[in-house]
Amino acid sequence: MFSVSFVTLALLLALTNFTAATQVNPDSINTSSLTQKQAEEMNFGLNLSNNAAVTPPFVYRPPQVPLEVEQYPVAPNGLELEQVHIYIRHGERTPVGVRLAGPPANIPENWIMCKTVREFQAAVSQYSTENQGDDALWSRRGVERRNGTTVDGECLLGGLTDTGRQSTFNYGAALRRLYVDKLSFLPDKLATSGEIYLRSTNMPRTMESLQHVLHGIYPISKCDPSALPPILLRNGKDENLYGNTYACKRLELLQLGFAKAAAAAYNPTLEPLDNKVSKYIGGNPVRLDGKPRASGIMDTIRAAVAHGIRVPPEFEDKVIVDTIERGIVAEWFAGTYKTEEVRRLGMGPLLSDVARKMQQKADKRDQDPLKLLIHATHDTAIAAICATLDVFDDLWPAFTASVTFELFKKSEQEDAASKQGVLSSFMSRPAVEHYVRMRYQNKNMALPACAEEGKHLPGHPEFCTLAAFRERIRQLTPVDWETECSISGRS
Repeated sequence: MFSVSFVTLALLLALTNFTAATQVNPDSINTSSLTQKQAEEMNFGLNLSNNAAVTPPFVYRPPQVPLEVEQYPVAPNGLELEQVHIYIRHGERTPVGVRLAGPPANIPENWIMCKTVREFQAAVSQYSTENQGDDALWSRRGVERRNGTTVDGECLLGGLTDTGRQSTFNYGAALRRLYVDKLSFLPDKLATSGEIYLRSTNMPRTMESLQHVLHGIYPISKCDPSALPPILLRNGKDENLYGNTYACKRLELLQLGFAKAAAAAYNPTLEPLDNKVSKYIGGNPVRLDGKPRASGIMDTIRAAVAHGIRVPPEFEDKVIVDTIERGIVAEWFAGTYKTEEVRRLGMGPLLSDVARKMQQKADKRDQDPLKLLIHATHDTAIAAICATLDVFDDLWPAFTASVTFELFKKSEQEDAASKQGVLSSFMSRPAVEHYVRMRYQNKNMALPACAEEGKHLPGHPEFCTLAAFRERIRQLTPVDWETECSISGRS
């Protein structure tokens, strides 16, 4: 595991211009009343034939769900929050490939939505001394096209956009309102290290998303530079923030098999859409395993819609969109994680980390200062976590979708022990009950593994006992990773 230096990054994110910009909600703006120049200044893009265009909002939008603070369900009396684990999908990004770029779809090939990065890097000099040379280190980045030309503010394919920077910052600000202001769980100012843990996949869009989330929780005025946690990364062979087919060939084989099965099952349901959609993909049929793949088509559509870019009217039709996305969800998320073997190999290592760190907190109590753990990952991980624990809603996770595991403690014996006076100091500490609550998209998830009496807080099935939670995770944790990940798997 290695880390990204964070002090300079935090200074970049502390810029006043960014803080003001990220507090603007593009969904609240009537873009039809803006001039092109005004829209460009607000990072909606350039109104050119091959660039992202400024358009009014449409009826169909991916299910973006801001983190709810006011309606957050406070735990029952007697439970005290001990630790929070968050897994968040990165913010809005550009498509990972160029699709539907030609007529009649005309989805932009080039996205001019990354101007904020330029502004951060151009202003970093005000935070550095003459001898540090930060101006050279943080030189401006740009995207050069195949013909050698550049356009200021253009994004890379699959890159976090200014909208994504805003939404992840807003997510962090909501975390602050919840865990600092509302619950007083985290300190108002981060002054000591060890309370926050940050980890990301080794992808620019997740690393940058995580930086903005942290800045939302702790702006530079609320954070001692010496207390800033690093962003931790893992080498490819050790990554567990998604199903690691690179390190586990058995998992790769299983997922390929499920993808073929999903295509066989769902391609017939897509055939009736050909006369409506094929004209946008060069006359090819829309199929899960087609060219382009259905997932690639909808990746482009969802990215465009999330940024207010006009899409063909067929992709504003909920029936058409839902039909395609049902197949994609089966191919990538729901169908794959129906079997216990895929769950063990795909999400077992990640969930094992959660259970281990929660147990460590329960055992060490105040000796373990760790309170908040934030992991930046991808839609495949968010869906897989939910599917593995049997609470997936069969919907494609939105940008900034998040899963939260909250650890609570309850000790009915501590008060009685404290009344024993001096003798209590010679006694061992009383046992403390611990509970785990999982939340997804602002909803409590009652885990089926904890449904039986005695495995959850009486009257509150969403509060799983730590023991029952750990037992289910134990069942999902590979015992011999190397053997189970071999092509033949465990016997």
